[in-house]
Amino acid sequence: MKVQEVFVLLGLGFAIWALGTIYYANRGAIIFESTPLRYWLAFMLSPIFSAALCIFILRWRQIAPSDWTSAMLLLAIPGMIGEAVVLTNLGTFMPKLHAATGGRYAAFLFATYALVLGVAEAVTIRAANTPHP
Repeated sequence: MKVQEVFVLLGLGFAIWALGTIYYANRGAIIFESTPLRYWLAFMLSPIFSAALCIFILRWRQIAPSDWTSAMLLLAIPGMIGEAVVLTNLGTFMPKLHAATGGRYAAFLFATYALVLGVAEAVTIRAANTPHP
């Protein structure tokens, strides 16, 4: 993967994290603090949406399947670092959420990152095990 591509993926990862964080800072109470059904629907759909978005980005950028794990980490790392800061200062960055909601939000994030990185790893392993002509 080219150095320029590394910076593009890091930048896109930062943008996705920033937009997602702003969204959940403003709308998170409706998702995390309303009904269990709404929370669990979002818990299932958000990781799927995030994985689809990341897959779209990797295909758009024409990242070789053998590089998907590295590329997906480049997309994820800015958000993982950013969320560590947000979660340790939840009241500052997400004042509309109750402090007790931090655990639900963190679980939501873990599920999303796990699915996204797991998909990338599966694609990379498959590429490594596919015979080349």
